[in-house]
Amino acid sequence: MEKQQKIVVKVSMNSDKKSRKALQIAVSISGVESAAFVGSDKDQIAVTGEGIDSVELTTLLRKKVGYTELVSVGPLENTKKAADSKETQATVQVDPFQHYYYNSSGYGVPYYYYSVY
Repeated sequence: MEKQQKIVVKVSMNSDKKSRKALQIAVSISGVESAAFVGSDKDQIAVTGEGIDSVELTTLLRKKVGYTELVSVGPLENTKKAADSKETQATVQVDPFQHYYYNSSGYGVPYYYYSVY
């Protein structure tokens, strides 16, 4: 089983049409699980998945979109596991009768209906 990898590619995208096309090409490659725009100008695409061919990705983007530069290829960092372990789970107990005031006629009326200002 291969490890998850992250590939960052810088693409010159002048219009929305080219950016959509670049993202569509990135997702169409086999092994890709997700692709997203990153960087300050949103001119980079971060692709994550297993067994992605970075040369195929850059070649297709160069042919169909324009100038493409391979920025980095490396293993995916698991930042989600570290963030999940630090969080403490809060439990909330809901009282089902808290939201309704039952008047003498027996019909439930929302609590805010009888609130006094």
